[in-house]
Amino acid sequence: MKMEAFVRKACKAVGERLGSGFRVEARDVRKNNGVILHGMSVRKKGQDIAPTIYLDMFLEAYESGAAFGTIVQRLLQICEESASGEDMDMGFLRSFEKVRDRICYRLVGRERNVELLEDMPHVGFLDMAVCFFYAYQDEVFGEGSIPVHNSHMELWETDAAELLALARRNTRRIFPWECRTLEEVLDELDAMDGPSGQEDGWIGLPLRVLSNDRRAYGAACLLYPGVLEGISEKEGSSLYILPSSVHEAILLPDDGAIVPDELKKMVSEVNRSYVAAEEVLTDSVYYYDMRKKEVVVA
Repeated sequence: MKMEAFVRKACKAVGERLGSGFRVEARDVRKNNGVILHGMSVRKKGQDIAPTIYLDMFLEAYESGAAFGTIVQRLLQICEESASGEDMDMGFLRSFEKVRDRICYRLVGRERNVELLEDMPHVGFLDMAVCFFYAYQDEVFGEGSIPVHNSHMELWETDAAELLALARRNTRRIFPWECRTLEEVLDELDAMDGPSGQEDGWIGLPLRVLSNDRRAYGAACLLYPGVLEGISEKEGSSLYILPSSVHEAILLPDDGAIVPDELKKMVSEVNRSYVAAEEVLTDSVYYYDMRKKEVVVA
């Protein structure tokens, strides 16, 4: 069954079971790197929030033999679990004064996100783009992020330059950076999920992993003022920067014997074999020149 037909069938079944107090609609969501996820939004009448349930894995289960009735029951269960009885008041998004202290930035690759970036204010950084989000913190809904679109920028009567100035101040404060050895990171991953195999090409190299304390979109720590400068001074050398995903960057001190093309091959292979499509940053390798205090494409 094609995805579109499955989504229509699932929305119809769930809508009939939930009744007239809910509005169930198909919704495609464009993620990073052109990845499109197919889902249904379920909105209770009178509420602003419409949780989206992604259906891609449910189609896989259906095609593998799962009964459609069983899938509908699971979707209804998810709807029930997500219905906390609370509704986040989104009215604050209309006021720039209420959001300006939590405007943050993240990095995405430009080449893979041409369409996504058409609807989002952004600033170019090498072959990447700096885009913005509101980092919300709610007692009921916890932490999350709301991407900033052109419509928000127009509503707030601001521009990308002002958003960038705010994000430079806020992101480092809300998402503190950390730089750990590769061994520390791998030990943590192995303890949670078991060996991944992703590290095979890196073992033996004096690598450090730069991210934020949430391990989410931590490659943006490359933009934090003074971070690369401080790490390079501590290492006593310039740094090669390998974007292992949107969530972190690997730093390798320049010992004078490194061949950048070999690093590029390594990054490209890791991206193809181990990194989820929507989490790839770029296939490029970057270089922080400690003398010039600038980052360039290697």
